[in-house]
Amino acid sequence: MKAEKRPVEAVLIGAGERGTFVFGEYAMQHPDELKIVAVAEPVEEKRRRFAERHQLVDEQCYSSWEELFAKKKNAQAAIIATLDRLHVEPAVAALQQGYHVLLEKPMAVTPEDCVKIVRASEKAQTVLMIAHVLRYTPFFSTLHKVIASGRLGEIVAIEHRENVSYWHMAHSFVRGNWRNSEQTAPMILAKCCHDLDILTWMMGSVRPRRVQSMGSLMHFIAKNAPPDAPDRCTDGCSTEDTCAFSAIRFYLDPKTNRSCVSALGTDTSPDGRLKALQTGPYGLCVYKTDNNVVDHQSVNIEFENGTIATLIMHGHSHAEGRTMRYDGTRATLRGTFPFDTEPEITIYDHVTGEEQFINIPPAPPGGHGGGDTGLIKAFVQTLSDEEQMSSNVLTSAEVSLTSHLLAFAAEKARLSRETIDMTEYLKLIESCAKIPERVSNQ
Repeated sequence: MKAEKRPVEAVLIGAGERGTFVFGEYAMQHPDELKIVAVAEPVEEKRRRFAERHQLVDEQCYSSWEELFAKKKNAQAAIIATLDRLHVEPAVAALQQGYHVLLEKPMAVTPEDCVKIVRASEKAQTVLMIAHVLRYTPFFSTLHKVIASGRLGEIVAIEHRENVSYWHMAHSFVRGNWRNSEQTAPMILAKCCHDLDILTWMMGSVRPRRVQSMGSLMHFIAKNAPPDAPDRCTDGCSTEDTCAFSAIRFYLDPKTNRSCVSALGTDTSPDGRLKALQTGPYGLCVYKTDNNVVDHQSVNIEFENGTIATLIMHGHSHAEGRTMRYDGTRATLRGTFPFDTEPEITIYDHVTGEEQFINIPPAPPGGHGGGDTGLIKAFVQTLSDEEQMSSNVLTSAEVSLTSHLLAFAAEKARLSRETIDMTEYLKLIESCAKIPERVSNQ
């Protein structure tokens, strides 16, 4: 008689938005697949909220990952969903203790630390899956199948746009956690490591050869503030009715209520939101924050086979979504991956002139077009079948490293105004990365 499969048991590091409402929510919705048996979160309110949702007792709750990993390994996996700058130490510690790791993107905020994490995984011989959720969406899975089939012929040129909506830009990259590259990562990494990963995935074994980049912070700067604008939208601004970035409209007006209000804190009542705007970063005038990340950037990539790709990211779109075009020697493909409507892929044949609409399977519930659900399910399935441990990992740690280093190279190219040779850049980063010694396991 075949033994009944038990759910994969995991510890969670970081009980913020992603930790609680993506990874934690999946465990609650699929208790037969994933069970969270411990949480490490420094903010008591968030830690208590997570414990209540998952019925964890005090002995399963820790104020730091150090406390958690000081104990004997008590789960198969570790899910790390801390802020970007806090990924390296817990990821390396988890790998060294033998945990299989699901790590939020970006892996780290320096290229050397990205290499450090990947090499620690190789040394530990454990699974390290990076949360490149777009690979697990029906849309990008279908796109990959089309390109890999050769339907377009040889790919000559790629245009890929990451159209960040004006409200998302203001929420996450002007007022929010990813507003300042000294505290987190450059925007090309924080927002577009997904997109660079998709480009490298579509190109298969063909590696990037050279990279150029341009961009800047153009709009969200002090000189563009309305005359006499207060530091906070809650202090009464004469241009509130005409400002596209009013925090009052973003977070307090029920007609424009968005899911991002959960970032304000655990109290999302009207009074709780107002207090958060009066005291926290989300109530600041977008022209008077400490943000320094770009609001638009382009990246030009030349691959080893001669294919060229252009990535454009900007934060001034009316709607959230990605658009793309692949021109091959046989056909042209155009795709749209919007935030809240149905995606489309269309192929235009160069020989017959026919237009073909490609069927895209429906997306499962969950964020990122079903990618969040697909990612976690793949991670769970991978750990549930040790004989096929790598079959469900669409993006290996080494492949993820390539796309991350491409983002760092692009930022270097933007700042230096130089063309970066990727072979030389990779050699330099590899030589600078230091692999830490194994931590003690008490």
